[in-house]
Order: sequence, then structure tokens, then C-alpha cells
Amino acid sequence: MSEWYLEFVDTGYEPSEGELVAEFYMEPSGVSPEEAAGRIASESSIGTWTTLWKLPDKAKELMATAYGIERRGEGYLVRIAYPLELWEEGSIVQLMSGIAGNIFGMKAVRSLRLLDFEIPREYAESFRGPGSGARGVREFMRVGSRPLTATVPKPKIGWSVEEYAEIAEELWMGGIDLLKDDENFTSPSFNRFEKRVKRLYRVMEKAERETGDKKEYLVNITAPFEVMKRRAELVAEHGGRYVMIDIVVAGFSAVQGMREVCGELELAIHAHRAMHAAFTRSQRHGISMLALAKFARMAGVDQLHTGTAIGKLESKAEEVRRINEALLGKWHHFKPVLPVSSGGLHPGLIPEIIRLFGSELVIQAGGGVMGHPQGPRAGAKALRDAVDAAMEGRELRDKAEESRELEAALQKWGDVRPV
Repeated sequence: MSEWYLEFVDTGYEPSEGELVAEFYMEPSGVSPEEAAGRIASESSIGTWTTLWKLPDKAKELMATAYGIERRGEGYLVRIAYPLELWEEGSIVQLMSGIAGNIFGMKAVRSLRLLDFEIPREYAESFRGPGSGARGVREFMRVGSRPLTATVPKPKIGWSVEEYAEIAEELWMGGIDLLKDDENFTSPSFNRFEKRVKRLYRVMEKAERETGDKKEYLVNITAPFEVMKRRAELVAEHGGRYVMIDIVVAGFSAVQGMREVCGELELAIHAHRAMHAAFTRSQRHGISMLALAKFARMAGVDQLHTGTAIGKLESKAEEVRRINEALLGKWHHFKPVLPVSSGGLHPGLIPEIIRLFGSELVIQAGGGVMGHPQGPRAGAKALRDAVDAAMEGRELRDKAEESRELEAALQKWGDVRPV
């Protein structure tokens, strides 16, 4: 049977511009690297475990080709080229069922990780991509070159509608651009979505009038699809410009569907990546965050959490940088997506975040704002002052001489990195 799998291998193959190419890390189990690569190519395209009595002529044209097998650490890198006709236009879920589907469960590989993929122009044109994108978000938020600021009222869940509204007003008045619900805060019994939306947008309008700045609410609409649709419509009715979706748990079918809904409603999509680390964290198995970010850009989100490298969540600076570049760089017709740096940040870490990743991002601090000893408004101002100082090239201690809020934040946290 190994002969069948080797029909999917051509180590000297050069893919055409019209083929989709995926890169994997694999560790074979009981078979040669070539056969393991062939099994991946077979299972992710047309194959099965044995030779068949007959193959339709078309199937032979759809066979994937494994090539470029290289030793890497304990395993191997392999690239696999797929004919364009394998893939249904505009369907991320069908693409994932191939290059990120059954292959992870094969006995012939001890470990397998989808590292990256590239799609041909013709296939890319079947996806709409982001509606607003990074530039569109900056335009309707009226924010130029500095990072946008965001925060989550912590604890992430437990507030009544009125308590949440009071905290939101303090945060917006302190200088925060974006107030965000957290990933598991949707519509619990003590804070129903509909009531929260109606109350928060009144507070937001007040904060805009009093500060003269644009404010927005990243409201978590994650739910079964029809419920998400109704929630997005309610947000639009109240003048909101954003919704937030937990894209991994919602599923890419739902995300693509909501991209269509949000396009009609002129809403930007803030993508939370809750659950991603279940398959992105291991360097030897699963799907890389880079690949997930590219799926998200194709699906049409406008901003996406990508990591901090220095916060509380696992990530390395070079990995985060590559992800951010994949979101912001030129890629077919897709608009750039704003990376979101979040997870254990506070004012003392802002200069390093900007040094590592630049200013084309959203900086989100939850506990690093809400934990301020003088309260949430002071925490919001301390964050904005830290951003302004970094953009001006000033030392935080220097800026703190004219900002008691930043001074208090530095006294509490300094430049500590949460673990």
C-alpha cells in the first residue's frame, strides 16, 4: 500500500501559480518521511487507505503533490501543492476540511502541524475579506498614527447592566477608545445583551459629547448564527460600528456569514481568538496562529488578537511579528487587518510593545487599567499617557512627572511582566 501513497510524492516538484500550497511540520510514525508526506497529500485531497478498483479520470487530476521534504529538528517540513479545482470557491470550511482536517488523526504521523499556506489569485477572489480593514477602522475612529486603546472591565463577568455602564463611562472619559466585552460575556441572566446594548450606547454618546473624541463598544454578539444576526442588527440600530465575535468557537461558517451581515450593516468585526491555543500552542502539532490569522483575514474580520510576547499569554516576539505582518501586509485584494495586542498588559509595558510591533495595532489592557489604585478613569488615562509618551519618544518616568495617573501605575506595576 505504500506504493499508492508514493504516487502523491514528487520531491522535485515545482508548483504552478494556480495551485494552493500548504506547509506542514510532521513527525512520521512507523513509515518513511516520503510515505508520511504522501499519506498527508492523499488524505487531504482524494485518497483513501488502499488502492481502488477504479479511479475516475478527474480524480487523477486532483491528486495533491508532496514535495520539498526537509529535515527539521525531530521531524520534517513538507510542502504540498493542491490543484485549484479541489477547492470550492469562497468556502473556508471546505478548505480547512482538507488541509486541516482528517490528516491530524493519522497513525502514520506522530505529530503534524499546519504551519502556513498560500492561495492562488483566482481562489482569493472568491473571498470578500475585511469590510473596513485597518484603514477603515482608523477613519471612523478618527485616530491617526497612534495605536488605538481598548480595555475590558475586569472582572470579565459579574457586572449588572448599571454597574457595567458606570464603569464604561469612567473608562471612556479617561481616554479609552474601545470598550470591549470579554470572550465569555454575552447575555447572562444578570446582564442581558439587549438591555446592555441600549444602556451602553447612551453612555457612549455622552462620553463622545463630553470628550469630543470618537468612542466605540466592542460588543460580544457570539451565539448561534441567527441570534448573532439579530444582535448585530440591534447594534446597528443603536448607531454602533463594531461587533465582537469569538471566531474559533463560533466557527468559520458563522464568521463568513456574519461578514455578509455586517457588510450590509456597515459594522466592523473585532475577532477574539478564544480556544485557539488548544491547537496553536504546540510547536509540533495542530495549526499555527499564523495560519489561523490568514483564515480570519480571508473570512473578513477587521481586527484580531495576536499576542504580546511580554504579557500573560504564551507567545514569542518573532511569531507575533510574523502574524502581524501577515495581517497588515499586501495579500491579494484583502484589506489589512489590525492586530490586537492583549493579555496581561499595563502602562509600564507600552513602550516595549510599540518597539516590538510598531504602532499599527490596538493595545488592550484589562487588569492593567482596572487595577489602577485610583480607579478605572485614572487607569484609562495612565494607559493613554503611556501610549502618547511612547509615540513622542519620551521616557515614561519623564511623562509621569506631569501625569499623576501614570506615576501611580508605574509605582504599582513598574515594568513587571505577568506570568
